[in-house]
Amino acid sequence: MRVAAQVVYYTRSHPGNNHRGRIVRAGRARPVALKQKDPSTISAQSPNIIPRGEHGISRSLISPNALKVLNRLHQAGFQACLVGGGVRDLLLGREPKDFDVATDATPEQIRQQFRNCRLIGRRFRLAHVLFGREVIEVATFRAASDPETEDEDETQVSDAGRLLRDNAYGSIEEDAWRRDFTVNALYYDISDFSIRDYVGGMEDLRAGRLRIIGEPEARFREDPVRMLRAVRFAAKLGFTLDPELQALIPQLAPLLQDIAPARLYEEVLKLFHGGVALNTFEMLRHYHLFAPLFPLTEAVLAEEENHFPHTLISHALANTDSRVAEGKPVTPAFIFAALLWEPMRREMPDPDQPDMSEIQAIQIGGARVVTQQARHVSIPKRFSLPMREIWSLQPRFLRRQGRRALQLLEHPRFRAAYDFLLLRCAAGEVEQELCDWWTEIQDQAPEARAERVAAGRPRKRRRPRRRKPRSEHG
Repeated sequence: MRVAAQVVYYTRSHPGNNHRGRIVRAGRARPVALKQKDPSTISAQSPNIIPRGEHGISRSLISPNALKVLNRLHQAGFQACLVGGGVRDLLLGREPKDFDVATDATPEQIRQQFRNCRLIGRRFRLAHVLFGREVIEVATFRAASDPETEDEDETQVSDAGRLLRDNAYGSIEEDAWRRDFTVNALYYDISDFSIRDYVGGMEDLRAGRLRIIGEPEARFREDPVRMLRAVRFAAKLGFTLDPELQALIPQLAPLLQDIAPARLYEEVLKLFHGGVALNTFEMLRHYHLFAPLFPLTEAVLAEEENHFPHTLISHALANTDSRVAEGKPVTPAFIFAALLWEPMRREMPDPDQPDMSEIQAIQIGGARVVTQQARHVSIPKRFSLPMREIWSLQPRFLRRQGRRALQLLEHPRFRAAYDFLLLRCAAGEVEQELCDWWTEIQDQAPEARAERVAAGRPRKRRRPRRRKPRSEHG
């Protein structure tokens, strides 16, 4: 789908509703002046309006449930627009992952319009309209940050410049300047099916350029996760980061250390489950963003020999990308197992010491690594436990004789552990012959499997029969 090259410019006034959201105060933070666009000048900006006939977005390409939300808000007298990645992806001819709506209705007013609505969040107050498994996220237009007049109940900024809460509502023009990247600040207006561009997003979309809205350093300090989003979007869309971002991100990368590990876990899933995990990984390392997320792994990569463990990680991420492209499921446990395998091996005790097996050593090393990693990116137990099982099963692949080999084939984690064994083989850590053996035996019938593992089993020596002692009178 081609993006229309012609853009029509005209001025259209939008008074907007400056609703002021109220939330319960949960601590104070001293406001810090951020270099934002002057709020008093935003409403005077003339948006670029791309009429319906000059862009490629059709309502047939939009989720029917998102259209229901847009139309009902519009019919109720509110301004309602599709915004964000959904608009961006439709213009690029991609299938959107989700559809987000922005409106001048407050969260409480949105809830009045939809019985299937729930309000979430304290840092950012949002409405979720539920349609079975599909969730349409609806956000109220946000006002530009103005430290001179802001109410601490509505907007709070930390000493480092990080935005702690943002529930000051404003107009669509102000909302556009509050968004992160220009290509994510395009609005599809349901009232006339036009696209509204307040920040030059269409130009950047055509140029394949990722540019942040406002003063970059202030925006990254406001929310350091935006640096991860910049890399994720650049890798996903094949865009080039604006030169100013390329120079700034490595300098500000340490700010990620102040972000909650649970939030970074969610961001890591987005980074590595988007179908371009390998390219994303290389970009994270290039811009020094990988070290704050996985410092133990980064330390190992800095000392790698013969491209190991970099090769293992690269194979794991490439495998993940292939599965995403084929529509197959992927599990975070497998990615974390690859990322932390070598750090775990460095943390495990010597398995040759007395009363210590290799499996026990792996279990101890795994516990140590999970504890240390949780300080940076948390790993829920539903994934850390399978990850450690994948590791613990690796020594069992060396045992190819007897009942234990057959039991391993029936283990619930066998397939994931086997796939991990193949990665180790591709990285040159284990012999190809070992992987070939386990590959072949999976395709054999149960009887043939039993014969094959029995063939290598040492024959039991028959105990000599004890003779009864002869009787003296025998």
